[in-house]
Amino acid sequence: MSCPVTCVAWVRCGVAKETPDKVQLGEEELNRLIEEAQNRLGDGADGSNEGESTCGRAKSSHKNEDLSDEELDEYDLDNYDEDEHTGDLKLEDSLAALAVYGSNDQDPYITLKTTDQYEQEDFLIKPSDNLVLCGRVDKDYCSLEVHVYNHEEDSFYVHHDIILPAYPLCLEWLNFDPSPDESLGNYVAVGNMTPVIDVWDLDIVESLEPVFSLGGTKEKKKKKKGKKSLSSEDTVKGHTDAVLDLSWNKQSRNVLASASADNTVILWDMSVGKPAASLMLHTDKVQTLQFHPFETQTLISGSYDKSAVLYDCRNPQDNHRTWRFSGQVERVTWNHFSPCNFLASTEDGFVYCLDARSDKPVFTLKAHDEEVSGLQLSSQIKGCLVTSSADKYVKIWDILGDRPSLIHSRAMKMGVLFCAAACPDFPFVFAFGGEREGLRVWDISKISAVNEVFGNRERHVLASANSAACSSTAGNSSNDSETAMES
Repeated sequence: MSCPVTCVAWVRCGVAKETPDKVQLGEEELNRLIEEAQNRLGDGADGSNEGESTCGRAKSSHKNEDLSDEELDEYDLDNYDEDEHTGDLKLEDSLAALAVYGSNDQDPYITLKTTDQYEQEDFLIKPSDNLVLCGRVDKDYCSLEVHVYNHEEDSFYVHHDIILPAYPLCLEWLNFDPSPDESLGNYVAVGNMTPVIDVWDLDIVESLEPVFSLGGTKEKKKKKKGKKSLSSEDTVKGHTDAVLDLSWNKQSRNVLASASADNTVILWDMSVGKPAASLMLHTDKVQTLQFHPFETQTLISGSYDKSAVLYDCRNPQDNHRTWRFSGQVERVTWNHFSPCNFLASTEDGFVYCLDARSDKPVFTLKAHDEEVSGLQLSSQIKGCLVTSSADKYVKIWDILGDRPSLIHSRAMKMGVLFCAAACPDFPFVFAFGGEREGLRVWDISKISAVNEVFGNRERHVLASANSAACSSTAGNSSNDSETAMES
């Protein structure tokens, strides 16, 4: 059965705890979680389920009545419990060659005496292990799967999973710990079909609830007669619709940006768990966003309204730039090798490269026949761009010199491709999620054409000093400027 993977993210080597902690729940804590779950389900759930089961039984009974006696005779149900005798078979004949050993250690045919040692080895996370996170959707539930990927050993397996409360749409790794000691953590923020952002601790297995959540819905009104309704101050502030994308600010580590179907972008201060600012420059769902890799104040977002907006977060309402495109913006990403440039992909298959200081695109590329759902630059190889699409293909491009050329194209046989992510430690390793075959990790260096083009190209290790290459990107943009892109 197909279990789509809707979002994917990587965790660097050496970040995860070597031996993850396991949750130990007391009876009181377990009862509290059960009560909270029952409250979320609501009182109406039992009534609707009971009605459905009653209806189901009625339909089943009706179908059985429609079966004629002749049809039932075909199955000989009257003799169903009688044993079939195919010959005189004695009990000692069937057990003659069966030897029973007291333990696996005594059985010479069992070479693997115990699996405990191997299970313990798989549970440990080595310094050379990456974690690959993915949101998976099953028929009855949704989960966050934590995979272990070791490039040197060529190993890839599921370490543990977390049951999610709603359909996952986006993932963002972060190391900000809101506790007072300001230690580094290993967390993932999950955006889903609800307005709430849940942040989970990846160093804890079998966890039943997030470490903390951002946003929420209005509290249920269980009030006495004559008591006034909740004021705006009493409601939990945040989004009012699904969270479609997340971006963590690596320079200002307590800041997380979220894009929502409510047409807004919210900047969260995770140290207090509240919104610091709400940006309302789009007129339709905000599909994607990303902070600049080196500049704390610079943010780019893309929307269903066919526009991308560049913000200076110090004064976003008065200092921003807007570009218009031929289709809805699916993904945006900064070019970490050219800090003034960013890429934007659209629903009609185009990829645009834009200079944040200019109105005209650096180049326009017709990359796919359908929406470009994945837009990833190699972490270390300049000019290596990988795109994935709803047309079921992954394509590898060389965009060095701003003259894109196709290096390789492959049908992934995963159905519609929903997401892609580049490994931060290995420049040719990418992860993809689709509607079939779940999660796939692909080392593109095994393709001869990729080796010919990128094999001898210099590898770059990025540093924050690169920020000097493009200072105050959004600040240099004209106030409230707007440019239309032609495909």
